[in-house]
Amino acid sequence: MFSISKKGAGAVVAFAVVLGGIALAPAQAAPKVLTIWADETRGPNLIQLFGALEDQDEGDFVDGYVIDVKPQANFDALKAALDNATSASGPDIVLGPNDWVATGAKNGKLAALTLPATIKKDFTANQLGDLSYKGKLYGVPLDVNNVAMVRNEGVPSSAVATFGAMVNYFQANKEAQGLTAGLCILGGGTSWGGLGVWSALGLQPYRMSNGKVDTKLSKATATVAASGDPVSGSFVNNLKALVLEPSGNRWVSNGFWAPWDGAPGTTMANCEADFKAGKVPFAILGNWQKGMLSTAIEGTLQPVPGVTAGTYGNAFGSVSGALLTSFANGKGNLAAAKSLLNYFGSRAGQRDYQKIENRPHANAKAAKFGSVFQKGMARAAGQASIPQIGSILNGTGGNAWWDLPGDFWWNVTGDPGVDLTTKTKSLSAILKANVVAGSKF
Repeated sequence: MFSISKKGAGAVVAFAVVLGGIALAPAQAAPKVLTIWADETRGPNLIQLFGALEDQDEGDFVDGYVIDVKPQANFDALKAALDNATSASGPDIVLGPNDWVATGAKNGKLAALTLPATIKKDFTANQLGDLSYKGKLYGVPLDVNNVAMVRNEGVPSSAVATFGAMVNYFQANKEAQGLTAGLCILGGGTSWGGLGVWSALGLQPYRMSNGKVDTKLSKATATVAASGDPVSGSFVNNLKALVLEPSGNRWVSNGFWAPWDGAPGTTMANCEADFKAGKVPFAILGNWQKGMLSTAIEGTLQPVPGVTAGTYGNAFGSVSGALLTSFANGKGNLAAAKSLLNYFGSRAGQRDYQKIENRPHANAKAAKFGSVFQKGMARAAGQASIPQIGSILNGTGGNAWWDLPGDFWWNVTGDPGVDLTTKTKSLSAILKANVVAGSKF
């Protein structure tokens, strides 16, 4: 699969002596190119895996081909590039999250494939389902895409049994240790990375039952919410008891929870610096951020604890994938692209890639070779995760989940004219409508 000689050796020109003069040996045709698009973190890691284009020999990974990896500026730029891609400009393979699958299948930019049985058996039905639309598979799972919570050095394990125990630890040590917040987000943002916090307190975009979205929504009442309600009946009381405090006739942050976006004085833009300085006891980070943790902290990876001991807030735990595009077929690269996807899904391919990427392996057999960090992240995902369902999360009428939690926190803690209960009822109605509309797809 890997050649020993590289292009430097191939640059030597071979001459053949013939009667009457000297003739050059026939030139070889240039190798074909498979193009992969990825974001600013995965892209460089793929280049490290495959080698720069000029350093590859034809057939290193796919017979007759070299691999051209084109990193985009960031994740949003990658999504925009795929949205605007054409048959002439588009890649053969794109690395992206599972919630791109439905859109890509419907707009024709992704193509279906069938994995060999020897590779397929190393993935769970849920992982393959994450990259499927209407029964067809559109990519191969690469890794689990999730976040987890860690406790800082010196924080005892007894301080993380429940959400309330974390708040108590923060309040008891705030002055003595100079704590600037109790829990902050190192990666993932308020709505994606912070879902575990919202869920622990009683809010999430949808609830799952037996592996499916629970659509039995209750009506807005003062009673405990029925099955499937995105906002639990205890949510407002949990906010008041754990992350808010009264200020005159309104509620403000008590300083424990520091999301990325919110009213002035309630955000935590310097989460990384303060966490590393020991000024924040708990933090949420993504599985792409291994470099932020010491070995001692890696061993504390866990989901966000719930209000009751033994429960956890749900976080997004779907897989990211190497997705096959429809452009590959138009360029005559379909067979080659499928061959490379088989490599991505193989045990050897997953081990090779995740040694560099450092995310939890999706392939169960390859996961046995993971580091403490990778295994800890995978364990957290297994304990408390829900799939990322784009048709619901993208919302209706502009009401996408991605904007709602941050807006809610901003309004509740920053605007004295916003009533907490009224704002919560409004949020609940929006989320219910999103579930109803999104479940039809």
